Amino acid sequence: MASLLLIEDDERIRGAVIRTMRERGHVVDSAGTALQGLQQALDRRPDLVLLDLGLPDLDGVELLRMLRAVSAVPVIVTTARDEDATVVAALDAGADDYVLKPFQAGQLDARIRAVLRRAAGPGAEVAPVTVGDLVVDVRAHRVTLAGTEVVLSPKEFELLAYLAERAGTVVAKRELLAEVWQLPYGGSDKTVDVHLSWLRRKLGETADAPRLLHTVRGVGVRLAGPTG
Repeated sequence: MASLLLIEDDERIRGAVIRTMRERGHVVDSAGTALQGLQQALDRRPDLVLLDLGLPDLDGVELLRMLRAVSAVPVIVTTARDEDATVVAALDAGADDYVLKPFQAGQLDARIRAVLRRAAGPGAEVAPVTVGDLVVDVRAHRVTLAGTEVVLSPKEFELLAYLAERAGTVVAKRELLAEVWQLPYGGSDKTVDVHLSWLRRKLGETADAPRLLHTVRGVGVRLAGPTG
């Protein structure tokens, strides 16, 4: 459970996010303007801030810069803006993650957990992630499939671990380039495609017959258990 501050001016979206996040055990406060959100962030010291960019009194990126000047609280930007320049500006201003609207509640919750794990630092306990018969143990740097250890290269492991942190949600290839390879958002998807191909082979599957790594055409890739 985490204490969240949602800064969102759309009452319908704000109500839906508050309801679904509380259903998942989080404590949620909210603000409808940038300045109100900044004040609440300073007064209530939440574990994480969910920040919309299209606020009525101040652009969300500018608010993020102001917040970063006084606080290291983790921030996930939640917005409909998907232009590369906007994504880069938000990340450069200090966002820890960037989730595009519309999003599923499960996806947002997974991103929250992932960001909070990273914020906790390397000494924090990180439980192994189980997806179907796949187990990814980040602390032990070990992957098993149906009880058999899978030997991965360092980059293959990093890619799988990143997807495992977000299991069940679609991760864009440009995000993988930025977070796993530390490449700009305008980089080539080919790097991701090649490593996904190697990873699939080691997990005993193919792109045409996926069990765990599911490609969502034009969007990205999702790590999820077999459906049948």
